[in-house]
Amino acid sequence: MSEYIQASLPDKRQVAASFSRAACSYDSVAELQRTVGHQLLQQVPDDLQPQRWLDLGCGTGYFSRVLAPQYAGASGLALDIAEGMLAHAQPQGGAGHFIAGDAEKLPLRSGSVDLIFSSLALQWCADFSSVLSEAARVLRPNGVLAFSSLCVGTLCELRDSWQAVDGFVHVNRFRQFDDYQRFAASSGLQLLSLQTRPETLYFPDVRSLTHELKALGAHNLNPGRPGGLTGRARVQALLKAYEQFRQPQGLPATYQVVYGVLRKASASEVPV
Repeated sequence: MSEYIQASLPDKRQVAASFSRAACSYDSVAELQRTVGHQLLQQVPDDLQPQRWLDLGCGTGYFSRVLAPQYAGASGLALDIAEGMLAHAQPQGGAGHFIAGDAEKLPLRSGSVDLIFSSLALQWCADFSSVLSEAARVLRPNGVLAFSSLCVGTLCELRDSWQAVDGFVHVNRFRQFDDYQRFAASSGLQLLSLQTRPETLYFPDVRSLTHELKALGAHNLNPGRPGGLTGRARVQALLKAYEQFRQPQGLPATYQVVYGVLRKASASEVPV
């Protein structure tokens, strides 16, 4: 039987609350999330046979349910900061334990997992060096962290369109790809691969895009975002500005996806 564990959460209530509210609508609009996650899964080393895996930032548990049959016989943990996501995921199974917790301070024992799989979750973590430090701590020797995240350039069309309208922050900010490289290099983990790849979705209109972002729980969460309702004139200006990006497939929304695979050294590789 699946077990639900309540662990202490940091003060990131806004992110957690936004994704909790989106739990029921998330899967209906998560095309990009599924595509990226499956591409990440293909990058996990073929020779890795984990006894225990962790789906870090599991959301609705889609990839927990993918990992379970792929690593049959292994025990699985699913962890997310959004309790609403966990409540949605837990009845569907996949992992043996569902844990409320933060990637920057994992409520797990050191040396307790062989694979950390994290797809499109770590972009919400302000301290990426702590994420990598915690991954290094909880991984066993030869264990692997495979993650996908987002970097600068994500939703550039929406950002540039809003810039033509006003000076407010309307689009989530993400770290530079150089930052991912720098943190990975100083993590103490062996870097197997790190790359960025654009993924573009197309929408018939701007409202379809903003509806999807809200349904995902990934609408604007940045400090400095404008409060209250957006005026009709500004909305019309946004629609006009975004039209310059229209292509035959529709209005593009580009995500700059970061894929990274890191490995913890085996006992024999650790310098004496």
